[in-house]
Amino acid sequence: MSELVVELSLALGPRTLWASLRSQSRAIALVGASGAGKSTLLRVVAGVGRRVPGTVSFDGVTWQDEAGTFLPPWRRRVGWVPQDSVLFPHLSVRQNLGYAARLDLAPIAELLGITKLLDRYPRNLSGGERQRVSLGRAMAAAPRLLLLDEPFAALDRPLRAQLGEALSGWAAAHGAALLVVSHDPHDVAALANEVWELRNAHLHQPPTNLLASPRF
Repeated sequence: MSELVVELSLALGPRTLWASLRSQSRAIALVGASGAGKSTLLRVVAGVGRRVPGTVSFDGVTWQDEAGTFLPPWRRRVGWVPQDSVLFPHLSVRQNLGYAARLDLAPIAELLGITKLLDRYPRNLSGGERQRVSLGRAMAAAPRLLLLDEPFAALDRPLRAQLGEALSGWAAAHGAALLVVSHDPHDVAALANEVWELRNAHLHQPPTNLLASPRF
């Protein structure tokens, strides 16, 4: 059984965030108030945040530990989609999707509804279109773990619901786990089957089911 393990202490300004997560779920959501440290935690798991004391491992492989192990992002095989869709402005949508791609782009573009955008450049895309291209680029890299930070924030409600279902199905079919940060209970319910909450600088697995009774 695969497992994600995160044991970290993160300095967030004047306070320290203690993150302790151990889960065998393949679809996890991180919730909590703005500024709690959710995006920072995702960056550390991705390997793009600064090195911090602690351990991150996934599927039995140690990505970092206090003994000096530190795998860079490309060796972790993660697909990281930050809140700001960071696309290469000088590359077309097709070229952005193809950057480090391991999978056929056509099915991913169709799934995300961006096939007609392939020859456009980021400057000619809406916020929601850029968000979908950023997601597609992460998917095309065949990640073992998709890290999604408010992945549907720029999309309208019907499209969010459609893409949530499609992305969950794609992840299951390709053996990719999901670690999702979202303030939207509908997105959390669509993408995750286990919820962890960042509260009072600690990571908790709430005693009540936030999927059934959202309060974030």
